[in-house]
Amino acid sequence: YEGYVSTGHVEFARVWKRFRYGEIHTRLRDAIPALVTRPFRRKRGLTEIREGEFWALRDVSFVVKPGEALGVIGPNGAGKSTVLKLLTRIMQPNAGVCRLRGRVGALIEVAAGFHPDLTGRENIFLQGVIMGMPRREIARKFDEIVEFAELAPFIDTRVKRYSTGMEARLGFAIAAHLEPEVLLVDEVLSVGDAAFQAKAFEKVTELVRREIPVVIVTHQLEALSTLCSQALLLDRGSVVKQGTPQECITAYLHGESGAKRLSPGNGSIRIDGVQLGAEGVVSGEVMHIALACSVAEGGNTEAEAVYVRIRLAQTGWVAFETGTFPLGIPLPAEGDFQVTFELQMNLHPGVYLLETYAWNRVLGRESCAGPTTYLDVRGAPFQGYAQCHPRVRVEQSSPEHSLR
Repeated sequence: YEGYVSTGHVEFARVWKRFRYGEIHTRLRDAIPALVTRPFRRKRGLTEIREGEFWALRDVSFVVKPGEALGVIGPNGAGKSTVLKLLTRIMQPNAGVCRLRGRVGALIEVAAGFHPDLTGRENIFLQGVIMGMPRREIARKFDEIVEFAELAPFIDTRVKRYSTGMEARLGFAIAAHLEPEVLLVDEVLSVGDAAFQAKAFEKVTELVRREIPVVIVTHQLEALSTLCSQALLLDRGSVVKQGTPQECITAYLHGESGAKRLSPGNGSIRIDGVQLGAEGVVSGEVMHIALACSVAEGGNTEAEAVYVRIRLAQTGWVAFETGTFPLGIPLPAEGDFQVTFELQMNLHPGVYLLETYAWNRVLGRESCAGPTTYLDVRGAPFQGYAQCHPRVRVEQSSPEHSLR
């Protein structure tokens, strides 16, 4: 694709999609009345549901232009995969408009579109024809697809003999290499081993650089924050947050997609702001975190403490947590004050979330949710999650001091 510029475009405009819960008529006396009364039911509005139905998507809108990548996140059942199925016209919306311009490379289900009795080779050509590519163009890309999918020894084996991982690798390789003008992928970055996941991530990044619009559903939050220019957080079919990856990841990890959110000032302490020495820090260096706090009128700070918590953005795993109480630091009884934490960032390079909150040790719960921000921890000469500050020396051994 040297010099290639995509004209692809994705638009979701006020889209609603409903489904029915399972309805099985096992007896003839149940099935006949349901069939006879169906034509006489009252005509309903586009956004109205009846008993036994639910909304998979409610009034969802977004636009993805060339060179942009949209990441869709949310808990299971949020409607993420339904978005991709509507875009690929596997199903139609009940209201709203789905517009998609350009040749689409899509991997929304493992083995979707594969014929199980055809070989991998035959399925590559079949998928290319479905995408509207001439056979000679498919042949030109064939070796590249097989090499990327790491399936050369099995390319003439029937797909029904493939493992789930093999099917997913082949599906992604086809979708990403047959010159799509729009790429739609569902959880592909979690397919296969770490080496293939890294290859898939690099390929999607390359497509974005080539101005190809990408819509990706993923639970890998670190990949989302690195790859995507915008994000959408869904829960039970509704948009909870739409904006930057940082905003949506923060909302997701704070439970805004379901759990009751904590008010910024439910207790005696309010955390009004957070200031970092720098958003990026090199592993092993010292970072200063300054929290602007205030005591509520009539508040009692004896049982209150201010905390910071660092989570790995990809998984939500808590890497570090501390506060004024375990460190033996009392808080002022009134007025405005600042709490500054000095942390030596002995963390593996990666993207982290810094959360701030107040804790009431008598009630045993958080009393205030403060601001949350990203931390970008950069390179360090070690592997793993902990920095142990290694010191190594190499000395010439003498016979009398040999360890053997």
